[in-house]
Amino acid sequence: MSVLTAFFQRPGSRQLPGWLALFASAFAFYFATVIIRRAEASVELHTSYFVFARFLLGICVVSATMVCSRQKLKPVRWNLLIGRALANTVAVFCFYKTVQVSTVAEANIMNMTYPLYVALFSAIFLRTQTDAFSIIAVLAATFGIWLVLMPAGEFVFPVDNLWGVASGITAAAAIIYLNFSRRWHDSQTILFFMFSIGAVLLYIFFHEQIFWPDRAEFFWLFTCSAVGVAGQYLLTFGFRYVTALEGSVIGSSRILLAALLGPLVAFDPPLGFGGWCGALLIFSANVALAAHRHRAQPLAQR
Repeated sequence: MSVLTAFFQRPGSRQLPGWLALFASAFAFYFATVIIRRAEASVELHTSYFVFARFLLGICVVSATMVCSRQKLKPVRWNLLIGRALANTVAVFCFYKTVQVSTVAEANIMNMTYPLYVALFSAIFLRTQTDAFSIIAVLAATFGIWLVLMPAGEFVFPVDNLWGVASGITAAAAIIYLNFSRRWHDSQTILFFMFSIGAVLLYIFFHEQIFWPDRAEFFWLFTCSAVGVAGQYLLTFGFRYVTALEGSVIGSSRILLAALLGPLVAFDPPLGFGGWCGALLIFSANVALAAHRHRAQPLAQR
């Protein structure tokens, strides 16, 4: 038995690789948006093309891994698979669109509000019990969203920022569908139909924006797609070996990452005092909700 095999068989030994995978996924999702911003200086590509390219590459990767592992698709609940695909497609489109009409920092911060909407939707539609702590956390995060989106000294809401709000809301719907779908399907089946249905829908509605790219366009499309798909797989791997609380805390670090690196990497204007306060409120609310749910779970389910 090799030393590496022995290491991974020790209790808790996979926790560190899980943490590293989740941190890497946060970086990957962030840098996918940086690539979109950088691409604007040299090519003109519609948001739908970036999303379509990511899904098309995702189909190829999932298909290749399934062929190599001799795994078959096992769809059981089509309503869950289709719901997951629709919500995820809209969420990624709105996320990438926010990058093009706003800043990379705001796009990532708004996208990471989805845990708050998950709590809200679960209380409204799934009739889960909501206590005072959860309500306070959601209200605090709502105020944080307002601080991030509202320009300093102005009281007119920027309409373009609605794309960011929509990305958080639809990402929450995608997560809820994913949680239900996992009860019936393996990860590869979910990913295959998510990428496939999304790619078909994008081509149907945006076929005029999708064309054969030249070298420069292919470079930006492939780079953005590869980073995004890598982030998806790192996220899937990481959550196998960490608790939901740890995953939520590490995933929410993308909020702080975007706020810190925006001016340095994406050439965004730095967040003002109000924007930083809003980002910290959203991050804190995400972590607080995750910790609250973790404490409420029975030990056997953690």
